Amino acid sequence: MAETKKIATRESFGLALCELAKDHPEIVVLDADLAAATKTDIFKKAYPDRFFDCGIAEGNMIGVAAGLASCGKVPFAASFAMFATGRAYEQIRNSVGYPHLNVKIAGSHAGITVGEDGATHQCCEDLALMRTIPGMVVLNPADHYEMTEAVKAAYAYNGPVYIRLGRLAIDSFNDPDTYKFELGKGIQLKDGADVTVIATGLVVNEALKAVNALEAKGINARLINMHTIKPIDKDIIIKAAKETGSIITVEEHNIIGGLGEAVCAVTSELCPVKVTRIGIEDTYGHSGPALGLLAEFGLDAAGLEKRIADIVKK
Repeated sequence: MAETKKIATRESFGLALCELAKDHPEIVVLDADLAAATKTDIFKKAYPDRFFDCGIAEGNMIGVAAGLASCGKVPFAASFAMFATGRAYEQIRNSVGYPHLNVKIAGSHAGITVGEDGATHQCCEDLALMRTIPGMVVLNPADHYEMTEAVKAAYAYNGPVYIRLGRLAIDSFNDPDTYKFELGKGIQLKDGADVTVIATGLVVNEALKAVNALEAKGINARLINMHTIKPIDKDIIIKAAKETGSIITVEEHNIIGGLGEAVCAVTSELCPVKVTRIGIEDTYGHSGPALGLLAEFGLDAAGLEKRIADIVKK
C-alpha cells in the first residue's frame, strides 16, 4: 500500500491540473476570484499566462470558458460549487451544455463540510443541478488519488464535465499502485451479502469505516464507491440489487436529486428493491466545524454504522 495522504480534494485538483498541463499546452484555467481557496493558484504560479481570473462574475467566466473551448483550448473553470453551478446555471446550460463544448467545471467547497462558511456556501444541490443538463458528465471523487485520476479522465473526455471538490482534508484510502479510474464505472470496495451501501465523494471513507465496524458485529455489507454520478453505472447497481436485495445510498448532498435518486431511477426501472437514502434531508446546513456537522447529520462513520445496522435489522 502506498503512502496515505491527508489532503483536501480541492488541493488534489490543483496539483493534478498543474501536472497535466506540462504535456498539454491547450489546458487553461479560469477562476472567479477564489484561486487561493479552490487551489487553482497552484496552476497560476506555474502557468501565469494560461490562468485567467474572471473576478466575481461566474456567469461571465463560463461564457469565457465556452469561447476558449470553441477555439480549441481545454478550459477548467473553478469556483465554489454554490456559485459555479447555482449562479452560473443558465450559462452552463445554454453556452456549454447545449453546444456540448469541451469545458470542465470544478465546484469547490461543496457540501456541509465547508463548515463555518454556513448555509449560504454549503452547496448540497450541485450534483442535482448538473445531472439535469443533457450530456454533462458528473464526477464526485472520494480521495486524493481518485481526484488525480478523475482530472485526467475529465481532460481525456471530449465534452462538458462537472467535478465536485471538497474543502476538508481527508485520509486517502485508495492504493495508487493498483487503483484504476474509469468514467461511468463504480468500484466495489468490499463484498457482502446482507445489504449494499453505495457512497460517493468525501463520505465514502466514512462508509468504509462503518461497514468494517459492522463486519465485526456480524453484518456483512457490500460497499460501492460511485465516483461517477452521471453516467451512473447501472450494471454494478443491478448486480448488487439482485445479490443483496436492498441498497443504502450515502451522500453529502440533498437526498433530492443526487446519488440516491440516481440509484432509485435504475432500480425502479430495472430491478426493484428497497433503497434507503442517507444524506441531507431536504434542509439547509448551518455554520459549525466540518467534522461536527458530519456527525450531526449522521454522515460520519459512527452515525452511518448505527443507521445501516438499524436498516438491516428491520
